[in-house]
Amino acid sequence: MQRFVFDFTEGNKDQRDLLGGKGANLAEMTRIGLPVPPGFTITTEACRAYLADGDVPSTLDAEIAEHLAALEASMGRTFGDAADPLLVSVRSGAKFSMPGMMDTVLNVGLSDTSVAGLAAQSGSERFAFDSYRRLIQMFGKTVLGVPGDPFEDAIHEAKTVKGVTDDVDLDAADLRALVEAFKKIVAEHTGAAFPQEPAEQLRLAVRAVFQSWQGERAVLYRRTERIPDDLGTAVNIVAMVFGNLGADSGTGVAFTRDPATGASGVYGDYLPNAQGEDVVAGIRNTVAIAELERLDKESYDELMRSARILEDHYRDLCDIEFTIERGRLWLLQTRVGKRTAAAAFTIASSLVDDGLIDIDTATRRVTGAQLAQLMFPTFGDVTDVPRVATGVPASPGAAVGAAVFDAHRAAARAATGAPVILVRKETNPDDLPGMIAAKGVLTARGGKTSHAAVVARGMGKTCVCGADALQVNADHAIVGDVTIHEGDIISVDGSTGAVYLGEVPVRPSPVVEFFETGEVPEGDPLIAAVARIMGHADQTRRLGVRANADTGEDAARARRFGAAGIGLCRTEHMFLGERRVLVERLVLAGGDAEREPILGQLLDLQRADFGDILRAMDGLPVTIRLLDPPLHEFLPSLEDLAVEVALAQARGESDEHRAGLLAAVRRIHEQNPMLGLRGVRLGLVLPGLYEMQVRAIAEAAAALRAEGLDPRPEIMVPLVGDVRELAVIRERAEAVLAEVGGPAPIGTMIEVPRAALTAGSIAEKADFFSFGTNDLTQLTWGFSRDDVEGAFFGRYLELGVFPVSPFETLDATGVGELVRVAVERGRATRPGLHLGVCGEHGGDPESVRFLHAVGLDYVSCSPFRVPVARLAAGQAVIEERQSGEHIDSR
Repeated sequence: MQRFVFDFTEGNKDQRDLLGGKGANLAEMTRIGLPVPPGFTITTEACRAYLADGDVPSTLDAEIAEHLAALEASMGRTFGDAADPLLVSVRSGAKFSMPGMMDTVLNVGLSDTSVAGLAAQSGSERFAFDSYRRLIQMFGKTVLGVPGDPFEDAIHEAKTVKGVTDDVDLDAADLRALVEAFKKIVAEHTGAAFPQEPAEQLRLAVRAVFQSWQGERAVLYRRTERIPDDLGTAVNIVAMVFGNLGADSGTGVAFTRDPATGASGVYGDYLPNAQGEDVVAGIRNTVAIAELERLDKESYDELMRSARILEDHYRDLCDIEFTIERGRLWLLQTRVGKRTAAAAFTIASSLVDDGLIDIDTATRRVTGAQLAQLMFPTFGDVTDVPRVATGVPASPGAAVGAAVFDAHRAAARAATGAPVILVRKETNPDDLPGMIAAKGVLTARGGKTSHAAVVARGMGKTCVCGADALQVNADHAIVGDVTIHEGDIISVDGSTGAVYLGEVPVRPSPVVEFFETGEVPEGDPLIAAVARIMGHADQTRRLGVRANADTGEDAARARRFGAAGIGLCRTEHMFLGERRVLVERLVLAGGDAEREPILGQLLDLQRADFGDILRAMDGLPVTIRLLDPPLHEFLPSLEDLAVEVALAQARGESDEHRAGLLAAVRRIHEQNPMLGLRGVRLGLVLPGLYEMQVRAIAEAAAALRAEGLDPRPEIMVPLVGDVRELAVIRERAEAVLAEVGGPAPIGTMIEVPRAALTAGSIAEKADFFSFGTNDLTQLTWGFSRDDVEGAFFGRYLELGVFPVSPFETLDATGVGELVRVAVERGRATRPGLHLGVCGEHGGDPESVRFLHAVGLDYVSCSPFRVPVARLAAGQAVIEERQSGEHIDSR
């Protein structure tokens, strides 16, 4: 019979698929002898069965009862007993950390009868009723679906009547009255009394945690973090330990290194006389973990020992949740901690120095997204913009935007393209849509381990927490004599905690400065770590990395960023702006007499353009795509011309030029220009166009060779679908090259599905292929990127049709299969065929790993994505090597 429940003594950290991350780590800490409250885990398989069938497996409740009896025996107490009650927490725990996204219920087992037993057991009536009101509030919201506001209103009213501001100032009588108020709220909203039977509480709580996997915020978080929807969550039943038993008790979260900077030492927050949700929710400002040494040195020392054991054991930054119950330390959870991008690089390098991991592992520990984040600008010197508050620097970066005080309003404003800063007293999981949409997050309460901080770090968002000078209201905030209204521009510095009223200018990232100069400032651990990891990635990778660049300036920047050439130079980009009229005149020309002088002008311009780029990339390959203009972007609007001619005729005016232009535009007008006369088709029907470009390339290269330089142009023919198209253009190009002197490789883009399928024959006339994955994606899926991303991609992502936009990450099963076929068939014809990719997928880490696996020689992307592609290419080799070692070791 299949088991669905495992005691903490039965598992280990490698069983995250079955026990979830939290359950696996609780089992691991139990196994290595750390102080963990006893408990058991209900597996993710039970959750998946519940979600599929609408109910838990038939044997689950009996298994839970069996393990609960064992838990009672180990604790010497009976679950929910009137005299000496055992209470438990019911906690979610998916394979991948989803902080605050699913439900947790504490103090399960309390009732009108057992609360008296808890008071006697603890010696504190206040504590007992505080625990009971917490249960009713959490159970009401998460299990029974009662709105949270009535509970908060009742607490606020109780504090107002008492004349206090903090929950801890309410005495036993106040809390007893609050319990009655909470039970009344539950009855009013559900039509039934709060359940008094402990077994019923546990049964309902387990099912509610399972159901929370499908909750709106959990689904949204998974979509944002690309966590699969079919994993389900485990449920952990843990004996309750209490941090709210008085001054010798408390709760906190500790990190074995600073999650913001990566600096060594234990960091975190501690809250005396509190339960764990008080820290995470940020409803009370915490003290630094170092203060615990003064308050309870024995517990502090034990926590430090446990932190060192865990970091050495997991060989990574660990995030530890703990409770101290009357001087006794209990570890409630550990996981590999979320960290900022800067901390990720610094910690990875530092762990190599500490001998805990090797450089391969360090290189895999960081991500391309983190590297990209480090390349964002930061705030420069602040002179004219007033600082209005300072909080805890929880997630670094420089964020500027309109202050918005509601998550849904923030999401709506951001949807219009306006940058926003979400400002809240403290965030909770319901604020997730606003946090995703915002450039940064600012809260008046909480610390580095509050919900806002943890979620913002995981998303790479700038965050400042605990700016307690802020009085945050529904649509404004007050700090001193300054009022920040909704829509006012504010700037938040996640590295210093500073909050400014107004827009602070930004300065380039120091990581970008490093890539530009190659210099590592002395004593800068972040830049040293980036240099070390990038150096290893470059030494390891097989894939070359080129850049997409259309000007000499862009080419020079790409070279500084480590590009080994230009993989795509788009010549149509050279004819935007004032030059656009030349393409228009060329396309509309009536014959050779009109065409020749225009081609002469274009030749002079193109020769200079190509000379700049080839000079910047001296000694490196430069792949130049022949003109591929979507004609509608270069021709006058048919509708506008028709209106102008009609108006002129209505006025009795004669405008032969516009009338002739209208006739010409009508002659070549296309219903779908992206599938019309463009690419190689234009080169074949417009005499002299491609010959002019090839001549400009050859003459620019010849001039540079005369200077003693080493230009290496490659000529790429776009939109080829049949080998005969390429054969004609190649013959013409070779004639020009022979005339000017100096050969150049001639290849084609593979961007039409037919080209991928007939790659074997096309390779007979191509020296190289470059996959244009943007067009290949559009043509394979049958949609236009410009039209569909805003129209239905959002809905497709919600429905799970796309796990991610196919324009962001290559569709490996569809578009990727065409790439794979083209690689195999092209190289079957020409074994030495050089293969690259020049769509923006070349800068996406997941796509880079796929392109490495199918055997491409290089990827090409925008200059600022070059470092990301270099890192991903190195990681692809390390993952391949480690995967092979894993297989060999079996």
